[in-house]
Amino acid sequence: MKPINIGLMGVGTVGGGTATVLKRNAGEITRRAGREIRLIQAANRDVAKARAALGPDVQVVDDALLVVNNPDVDIVVELIGGDTIAKELVLKAIANGKHVVTANKKLLALHGTEIFARAQEKGVMVAFEAAVAGGIPIIKTLREGLAANRIEWIAGIINGTSNFILTEMRDKGASFAEVLAEAQKLGYAEADPTFDIEGHDAGHKLTIMAALAFGIPMQFDQCYLEGISKLDGRDIRYAEELGYRVKLLGLTRRTDKGVELRVHPTLIPESRLIANVNGVMNAVLVKGDALGPTLYYGAGAGALPTASAVVADIVDVTRLLTSDPEHRVPHLAFQPDQLQDLPILPIADVTSSYYLRIGAVDRAGVLANITRLLAENGISIEALIQKGSVSDGTAEVVILTHRVQEKAINRAIASIEALDSVAGKVVRLRMEELND
Repeated sequence: MKPINIGLMGVGTVGGGTATVLKRNAGEITRRAGREIRLIQAANRDVAKARAALGPDVQVVDDALLVVNNPDVDIVVELIGGDTIAKELVLKAIANGKHVVTANKKLLALHGTEIFARAQEKGVMVAFEAAVAGGIPIIKTLREGLAANRIEWIAGIINGTSNFILTEMRDKGASFAEVLAEAQKLGYAEADPTFDIEGHDAGHKLTIMAALAFGIPMQFDQCYLEGISKLDGRDIRYAEELGYRVKLLGLTRRTDKGVELRVHPTLIPESRLIANVNGVMNAVLVKGDALGPTLYYGAGAGALPTASAVVADIVDVTRLLTSDPEHRVPHLAFQPDQLQDLPILPIADVTSSYYLRIGAVDRAGVLANITRLLAENGISIEALIQKGSVSDGTAEVVILTHRVQEKAINRAIASIEALDSVAGKVVRLRMEELND
């Protein structure tokens, strides 16, 4: 059969890894795909560097439009990143009738609904396994493997940088600033780490998974984001004493009132498998009504792990090139005319359990006032510990609550902070049981 020609846009870490996997495993890939897959053209700003990486058999250009418009290219692989130029190139490729493979979670989280609609109109495929959790095949799992299930919720550790930082803070007792500097030195964190540590990266990935799980459009603008930059090492230690680990968790859940879509630091019982995912590793826990909970674990980034997902998509597209577009797996798992416009719940309407750390004057009656205010807001206490005086006669009280709506905990915190016996702001973290 006629070989399939690949045009690659972006020859960075993942692009170089993709070329390596395609070359190294060419025989195995051909056996799986049913025909030869050849990388014939690549676009990169640094042409000399790309040529050195790809070798003489690949034509390298500095203009990605040449790849998109090349009549000999069957599948365009977009590994540029971002949501401006990449969007223009992907839409142009689709308009030209070319299939697209991308690892660009930001592009899909912001513009996926439009991109998939265009692809549907042209009868081409957009494959994006590498956009979420690197080499972990979570997209294929949600689209195909769990098709018989009504997905109830998804919880994921889907940002390796943040997970590395939290692991090191727990293991070494170091501060956030110290561990961030170490992560940057090791190459796990960018010079500007905001995208990772403030939850944006995880939010993009969660938005994609929620769309696949519940058959809803991409709605990143409705995703609640709270990062880890303000975490205090004391809270990680106290959580450990109480039998919990703190993780930056992406959580989406279907409820009677709508869909929860939130990223934030979360206390998880240390006995849970996902609580023991450490370092830069990723994991996604999916709860289906028929199968129950299943955990998917592996490398969430890196040249070869991500390239593994990119090349798997290329093989999938190659297998389906001659199939009737109406018989392909839909981009968002559900048929395009079956997407639902379920509301995304504002964070104030979300229900969770909570960890509270309160600095209070160490005298009789203070604790009673705090528990009274919690009770007045319908909040019951699961556990309470009082640490010794930390400074100037002030003690720290740590409270774990049962599940309650966020707006209720916010009212209670405001009342507690108004007490003259309470010093400073109340620290609040969310908790999830995540039974696996």
